[in-house]
Amino acid sequence: STRLILHAKAQDTILSLAASAGSVEDLELEDVMKVGYKDIRCVESGGPEPGVGCAGRGVITSINFLEENG
Repeated sequence: STRLILHAKAQDTILSLAASAGSVEDLELEDVMKVGYKDIRCVESGGPEPGVGCAGRGVITSINFLEENG
């Protein structure tokens, strides 16, 4: 979690933002990245609810997005 780095602010995940926007391709790096303590750049990948789906999907989607846009 990035909450301590972001001074306890909740951060939207790449998967939730992609769901709202329609797809990951509709996102910009500035949409998903927040800057916190000591200028650490933070991104949350997100994933399905526990027990539903594959948590690795969120990580893979996020890594692919960051490789293409970061």
